[in-house]
Amino acid sequence: MYLIFRCDCGRVLYAKEGRKTRKCVCGRVLEVKKRRIFQKVQTREDASTAVQSMQEEIHGFEGFKKASDLK
Repeated sequence: MYLIFRCDCGRVLYAKEGRKTRKCVCGRVLEVKKRRIFQKVQTREDASTAVQSMQEEIHGFEGFKKASDLK
């Protein structure tokens, strides 16, 4: 079981149930049990998909671009 939650910076993260902490890319170390859990999913792949869809919904970012496509 994987838990989906958000960091204070706004990034959506996931952690395996039972883990005590999770480090965000912003540098904060979060205590998983103190976070508001938005969703629970069974597999890591489902967790990854859920995080991507929540990030797109919140920030309006749709997919990744290649570095060569950026100007």
